[in-house]
Amino acid sequence: MRGRKDPMLDSSTKNDPAAAQARALDLLRSGRRFLLCGHVRPDGDCLGAQAALSRVLVAMGKEVWIVNADAAEPRYDYLARDVRFGVYSGGDLPRHDVSVLLDFCELSRTGSMEPALAAHDSKKLVVDHHVPGGAPWWDESYVDVRAAATGLLVRRIARELGVKLDAVAARGVFTSIVTDTGWFKYSNTDTETLTAAAEMAGLGVEPNAIYTALHQRQPLGHPPALSRAISRLEYYAGGRLAVVDVPVGDDEMKSLDTDEVLDILRSVEKVEVVLFLREMATGGVKLSARSKNAFDVHALARKFGGGGHKKASGATLTGMTLSEARAKLVAAALEDLAANARLGG
Repeated sequence: MRGRKDPMLDSSTKNDPAAAQARALDLLRSGRRFLLCGHVRPDGDCLGAQAALSRVLVAMGKEVWIVNADAAEPRYDYLARDVRFGVYSGGDLPRHDVSVLLDFCELSRTGSMEPALAAHDSKKLVVDHHVPGGAPWWDESYVDVRAAATGLLVRRIARELGVKLDAVAARGVFTSIVTDTGWFKYSNTDTETLTAAAEMAGLGVEPNAIYTALHQRQPLGHPPALSRAISRLEYYAGGRLAVVDVPVGDDEMKSLDTDEVLDILRSVEKVEVVLFLREMATGGVKLSARSKNAFDVHALARKFGGGGHKKASGATLTGMTLSEARAKLVAAALEDLAANARLGG
């Protein structure tokens, strides 16, 4: 696979993000055909960033395709009206010379697309705000782990390339922001986030319309499914750890918005860490972990091959039943909570 960088180059520039970002911008300028890829089950930050970057590149006269391993959820149809989100069905990828991986930095997270992307001789560019895992394998990167959303990085890219965002790109950036800041209630909400949101509103974004599309189109079975999920709640460590698991087989619980459940549990004053476990029909268990204060759920997720942010991370545990995964995750979380307590966290 192309994209293996000179280790000496990695070593000399790893502490110089400005130089890395400058090279990423050069690649965006010089490339002609772009394939924008997202992670499996693309969320609002991933899709919003793809929509925004595709419009930026098209404005520069580039050819652009968006292809993901999984289809976008119906609630993002307001983006799909103006931007085509392709779904990979096997075989050859569209002809391209640059692959841009948005909102993730591990090729395995492209799911069924991984073999085709790995074999393709395109340059690989990562645009992401997650903590990178493992040695760099890509050609170039535009990464800032302090950014609240990948869509904010696309906004920066557009400004540095001298491209004005249109109304479609603005909806994409706004979607990224509100998805990853929980509509500005998470601790990653900062000056850049609020400034960008106001700027997107000035470009025609209607926040109420996007909120309605994302959060007010639930089916009749949603409240009972949410109730069933919450009924599976168990507390540990005197209420500091809250755990909910969702077994496979309940179709309505399968479509629950994970963040909705996590936010309800984090609203409990004593809760510091929330683990949401979802059993997958294909086998294995998907973990979504959140914390409120000092606890590092990224460190917890990394123990199980996952990653993300200090206060929001996830992992997929393969080869385990729901009960096995739950036992291992609870034990690891309790161990970390005890360690934090000894350190005064």
